[in-house]
Amino acid sequence: MGQKTGIRVNEEILKNTTKCRKDFSCLSGKRTDLCKVELSVKDKIHFVKCLSNEPCGYKISFGYSFVCMCPVRKELHNRYNI
Repeated sequence: MGQKTGIRVNEEILKNTTKCRKDFSCLSGKRTDLCKVELSVKDKIHFVKCLSNEPCGYKISFGYSFVCMCPVRKELHNRYNI
């Protein structure tokens, strides 16, 4: 996996990220389309603002915002504040 230097994601988390259509581009260092975490509730629920309207299997509508359920995206925010 082409992970950016210094960023490590547990293999189990990678295995559980089965709906990624972007080939883990968030780990390549080319994070131009990475959704921005606007609010994290106890590192479990992550409200995001997405820069792309591209369909995502992990983006769930919640009222007027979206919640991200991507295991890798959650780990990037919880561990590295990305």
